[in-house]
Amino acid sequence: MDTPPPMLSQRDRYIAAIDNIIDSVLKGQVASKELLYQRLTQELEPGTGEIFEQCLVEKVNALESIVKTGDESRQARATRQLRAIKLLQQSWEQWRKNNQDQTSCAAAVQQILATEAENRLAILLQILDPNQTNIFKHQQIRQLAIALQQEAEALPSTAAFELRQYATGLTQGLNLVRELEPYLVSWVYEIPNQPLGFGGATATSGPWTTWAKQTSSPLARTLFTYQAQNQSAAPVAQSQQNLDWSAWISLMVLMRDLYTGLVAWFDKQPYSAQAGRNLSGVTFLVFAMIWCELSSGFKAATQLPEQEHLAQVCFQIALQILRSFAQRDNFPLYGGVFASFSGEGFRETLTYLNQPLNFVENVQEKARILTVLGYSQRWVGNTTQALTWHQEALELARQVGDQACEVANLNHLSRLHLAQKSYREAIAFAQRALILARQIGDRKGEAYSLVSLGYGEVLIAQQDRRVSLEQLESSISYLQEGLQRSEKLQDESNQAISHLGLGIAFVSLEQPDQALAALEKALALGQRLAAPELNALSHVYLGEAHYQLNHTDLAIYHGCLGMYLLEQRQDPRWQKPGALVIILQGKLGIEKFQATLNQMRSPLIAQIGVDGFDYLPGLIERYREG
Repeated sequence: MDTPPPMLSQRDRYIAAIDNIIDSVLKGQVASKELLYQRLTQELEPGTGEIFEQCLVEKVNALESIVKTGDESRQARATRQLRAIKLLQQSWEQWRKNNQDQTSCAAAVQQILATEAENRLAILLQILDPNQTNIFKHQQIRQLAIALQQEAEALPSTAAFELRQYATGLTQGLNLVRELEPYLVSWVYEIPNQPLGFGGATATSGPWTTWAKQTSSPLARTLFTYQAQNQSAAPVAQSQQNLDWSAWISLMVLMRDLYTGLVAWFDKQPYSAQAGRNLSGVTFLVFAMIWCELSSGFKAATQLPEQEHLAQVCFQIALQILRSFAQRDNFPLYGGVFASFSGEGFRETLTYLNQPLNFVENVQEKARILTVLGYSQRWVGNTTQALTWHQEALELARQVGDQACEVANLNHLSRLHLAQKSYREAIAFAQRALILARQIGDRKGEAYSLVSLGYGEVLIAQQDRRVSLEQLESSISYLQEGLQRSEKLQDESNQAISHLGLGIAFVSLEQPDQALAALEKALALGQRLAAPELNALSHVYLGEAHYQLNHTDLAIYHGCLGMYLLEQRQDPRWQKPGALVIILQGKLGIEKFQATLNQMRSPLIAQIGVDGFDYLPGLIERYREG
């Protein structure tokens, strides 16, 4: 009995097929591109394109080697074969283009089926990850849903149900995307007189209310409503009683499309490239925070047997978003992304984002994400956490030689030490940043460090009772140079700090008119940037400048505002304006001081509300007693 021939491997089969096709072309048996494409289609199997391409490359390399080094007869034959194989390459490129989606979907289905049931959703999300080289767009997602539905027909009931849920969720998600497509950015035009952003204090600002009205998904509507009310997303997950997998998968598809669509639109804003980049950054962080909050909610949903699995899946999506953010060329190393949050709107859920960082394997990405989280914590007044994250980011940036990130974190550490009155440490960090920034040609880093250096020197000099122009000459020069560079770079945040530093310098030199000019610019920029610390300090020194000019009412107004705003941030620097207010009270007498304060009631209430105004007398008394 004859022994059957051994089974060929896929690679060997494709090598033989390539040789046969070349021979057929040379013999004239395949006389047109259409016939060659048809022959190739008959030979190829789904999901094996990479193997075929590798075999094709090997054959081309072998023939080219013969052409270069072989004898004349072999060279002539190899040259003819190369002409034939180039026709085959053209057909292969056409086949690959036509079948890439189908091949990707087939590979994705096999990847899902080859995974344990409890890990299949994680694999699906990995396939849909926008960071992948082959990004699944709407057509591919639709084909994947069809392929999963077809595959389910041949599976046992439990596994089939799971795949059908995936398929239904993908299809429903695309339907939800289509529903909201006309409203992706329509909310921008509905609030023309308000700054763009996500964290407004009212439910009418931002996209959430618009999207909640237009979506047909109860789950998406609930989530958007929570966001519109500036509430954590955690209760949405925690309150789930019976899990509808298809609803959650459709939400994942929808949210993926919303954040990538918004980022693409913000990046193309014609009126302000800087504002667009800031809003893109906000978009990444907002959507990452939402998924982190949902992860936290599922962890607390003890009624769900799948709680840990779902928490991890949400966590995985947050990580994908953060990685997309960190890979951007215009990654915001120096802040700005939080300018689109109102004070009320920026929830202190940033600690959620610390969790996915433990799973970031790319050191450079982790360093950059930590940089954003560091300055975000400083923005909300949490200097201890900010110091920790910036120090870690600095060490990681050095590990991978990311010098721009290193300069940025040296600068952020300098600013943090300034806020903590560690002026000499602040200057040391700024000097290191300035040297490195100049070495690598980092113009923004150089401008930032010049301002930090000048600002720190001004604050050190201010500690002396009498300050001379000679003491502050170099400091003012640093600040002015930093200001000029920041204006060229259109960096309003750094411009604001420059103006504040110059204002403090002129207050120290008792040149109040020059101080007022600088401080009013600092305050205007700070208000536009929604920078609470900067605004508070601008009021503090405006109070001192007006005191030097004997503008008693304005000195009281700005002094009280600076004192209140810093105290509300738990910033010990509130005692400086507190001292000025006590001096004014002593100079005027309690009754006249109170009368002047009452005259300022309306503008003060406009800034800090009735409760804030009523809080002032107790705060003044607290300083007096302390």
